[in-house]
Amino acid sequence: MTLYVATQFSDISQQAVATLPPVQLDGGEVLLGVESFALTANNVTYAATGHDIGYWRFFPTPIEGTGIVPVWGYAQVTESRADGVEPGTRYYGFLPMAEQAVILPDSPRGRTLLDVSPGRVDLAAVYRTYVPVDDADPFRPILQPLIATSFLIADWLQENIYFGAQNVIVGSASSKTGLGLAACLSWAEPRPRIIGLTSARNVAFCKALGYYDDVITYEAVGDLPLAASVYVDMAGDAGVKRALHTRLGDHLKHSSAVGLSHWDKFAPPKDLPGPKPQFFFAPAQIAKRRENWGPGAVEAKIAEATARVG
Repeated sequence: MTLYVATQFSDISQQAVATLPPVQLDGGEVLLGVESFALTANNVTYAATGHDIGYWRFFPTPIEGTGIVPVWGYAQVTESRADGVEPGTRYYGFLPMAEQAVILPDSPRGRTLLDVSPGRVDLAAVYRTYVPVDDADPFRPILQPLIATSFLIADWLQENIYFGAQNVIVGSASSKTGLGLAACLSWAEPRPRIIGLTSARNVAFCKALGYYDDVITYEAVGDLPLAASVYVDMAGDAGVKRALHTRLGDHLKHSSAVGLSHWDKFAPPKDLPGPKPQFFFAPAQIAKRRENWGPGAVEAKIAEATARVG
């Protein structure tokens, strides 16, 4: 039997351990034994946007009204019916909260695998790519997905010349993605003014890192400077979003939704002053940059940013 964690769609704070019958592989499939994975606010966003973005489609369950929250981590091939994929090989990639996962690799690209299982083949390639690794660096699943998102947001903002804004306001400024974005923007040319929003207990921490030009609390949104601004929201707190849009109005040039770390305070935005919030989907920026820059270039830049932030 295979253990997995089933999460309720209607209340993502509710999980239960369930079991699946023993796996029987079909031709070309590979059985991965999950070794370790990270849990961060990123996984909360996966669950909270599971239906809208498609995260619940990666690892469905037989229990109605539930799904498996995807995670980043390490797994080892325990059985293979795919040519060129050997048992014992360890991979880093997108996995279920479960003891095992079954993938259907296409023709191996070097030793990297691309899962083309029927239920996942139309989903973003970055989530279906499994990279061979010699060891299991415990920090990689924690930091790399978040710093990658940070780099891609910064790249996208620079590509759009900050939508004509001089200030970039980062919601959930103490989150790993928020800090990574602030770091990437602090190295940018031209460099915008970077303002962090956070809870009162995290103000000193955020200021001490030196990435933010100013850090204010969520309660002080009404004190934001009335200047051309972009809002990058990692938290999804509906009250904060409304207060910020109301304060800035036409000064707000773009409002980007990235995460839902405050998922329990989220509500679909309605009748907000200023621009309609738009969801930033990192895999779309990856696909664009792979086309623009060529194979491996965006991955190299993400690795460089991860090393620099780390």
